[in-house]
This record gives sequence, C-alpha cells and structure tokens, in this order.
Amino acid sequence: MTTNNTLTAIDGLRVGQYTDVNNVTGCTVVLCPDGTVGGVDQRGGAPGTRETDLLRPMHLVQHVNAIVLTGGSAFGLAAADGVMRYLREQGVGFPTRNDIVVPIVPAAVLYDLEISNSVHPTADDGYEAAKFANADPVASGSVGAGTGATIGKLAGLERATKGGLGSAAMFLPNGLIVAALFAVNCVGDVIDADSVRLGGLRNESGGLTSTLAAMVKGAAQPPPSNTVIGVVATNAQLSKEMTNKVAQMAHDGLARAVSPAHTLFDGDTIFALATGQVNADVNLVGALAAEATAQAIRAGVSAATTLGGVPAMSDES
Repeated sequence: MTTNNTLTAIDGLRVGQYTDVNNVTGCTVVLCPDGTVGGVDQRGGAPGTRETDLLRPMHLVQHVNAIVLTGGSAFGLAAADGVMRYLREQGVGFPTRNDIVVPIVPAAVLYDLEISNSVHPTADDGYEAAKFANADPVASGSVGAGTGATIGKLAGLERATKGGLGSAAMFLPNGLIVAALFAVNCVGDVIDADSVRLGGLRNESGGLTSTLAAMVKGAAQPPPSNTVIGVVATNAQLSKEMTNKVAQMAHDGLARAVSPAHTLFDGDTIFALATGQVNADVNLVGALAAEATAQAIRAGVSAATTLGGVPAMSDES
C-alpha cells in the first residue's frame, strides 16, 4: 500500500492539475470539503491574487470551496473562473437568495510568461483540472502550476534552474495531519536544512552560485516576475483567525527553504485550510505548517524536470 505524504492525505481534499508541457504552463486546483475554513498571508512585493481579502478576519465568508494556484501571471487568474463554473454546476458555493450559490475560489498566480511564450491557463483549463480532481497522492515536479516555474532568475532564464510543484505531509499519533502544496518560482535559491543549495542561480560555467552573494556584488535587479505560492492544510478544528495565523507561521518555512525570500520581486502568498476533524493547538499546527512548507518547496525543486530550455537539478544527478 502506497503511503500518501502529500496534501491529499487530509480526508476530503482533492487536487486536480492541468499541465501544458508544450507551452510550459499549467494550473493546480485544490477542492475542499464542506465547512473548510480558509485563511491567507501574503508577503511578497509583487503578488497576483484573487479573493484574498475575504479570507481575512472580520469578513463575512468563513469557508472556501477551492484554491487555485496557476501560471500565466494575472492572465492565469482566469483559471479560477472555470473552477467556479464547475463548482456551480455541482451546487457548491456560498448560498445567496433564490437558491443561487457563489463558489468561493481564492487564487494566486506565478509568472511564467517568458518561458511559456505568453501562453497561459484559461477558464477551460481550470474547469478540467477541477473536473478530474481526486484524492490520489499529488504529483510533484514540472506539473500543474509548477510546469513553468523557474528559480534563481537574478541573471535571467539563461542562468536559472527549473522550479516545480511539491507537496509534503506530517502526521501525529493523535490523528493530526498538517500538509503543504507549493509551486516554486522564486528569484532566490532553494536550500536544504543545512543551507546547501538545491537549485537557483547558476554561474557562467553552469554550476550553482549564491543569489544573495550576487546581490551583494551589485548584480542587476530582476523584474517582479517571481513568486512562491502555495497551500498549507490541516484536519485540525480552527477558527478563521487561527487559520490565518497558520498561514502566517507557514511563511517561516518559506524563509527556511528560499534565500532570499519575500523580496520586492516575489509575490509570495500562502493560503491555509482547516477541515475541522481533530482538536489541536494552533501553535503546534502553525509550527508543523512551517516545516511542511519547507519540505514541499524542496520537493518541488528536487522533482522538477528540464523544460523550456531551463535545466533541472534532477536531470544532472
């Protein structure tokens, strides 16, 4: 029996992906069970998002129906339209008058227009990803929103490394699960727990070098075309305020795995989901979310494959 160490280890969560290998772009959709509480924390300086304000405390909506992570920069937000269409057909959404439901589908984008030649996911692509979402272990690497992801772009794509989509899950004996799913498209390098670079900026000989060191030396600043976007989820019973706190704490894991993180050139955004089956302390959930985030980011880069002429570390090991 295969162990599921990805986001779908949490009962009720389903993930669907649209992958366009030829045009090097895609999107990833997380469908949520009824009653899933949502939160968000956005820290990068160049975000592309949809429906994030309603996830914050002191706003009416408590529950979300889906989360969309997508390539295509702001154009890719159209993928969420397709997810809304699919959910409305299923009768899923926020109830309004006359039996009309409005699906709650927050979304975040990453910039892959350069590698994809400006092709981007559409509403139909989002619809297909939602339609075929399932509870199987989530595929990692150059798939879904990670298809066109690249990292270490201080000197442009010619000296970057392929990024990707990664997931990780953590399990406690009392039944608590905390998991993460991330698309990694950062300007910085991705590093392991010992600060060894797993991918990022390359020198003129093709070997990895330090983005931070290059910045110290006065390397040209990149355009705001980078980001790490993702979802942390738990089966814990949390309020909306607590779920937002988990999203906030998860950024600690992003900073552990990406150097530098949260720059003005990144749109780093983390969504949080709580499905409400297990009693748990929010501080523990947040700490585990940070660790799952770091593991998912590293997994996305490690599993990526060369696409669009950008080399992946997995193809060189």
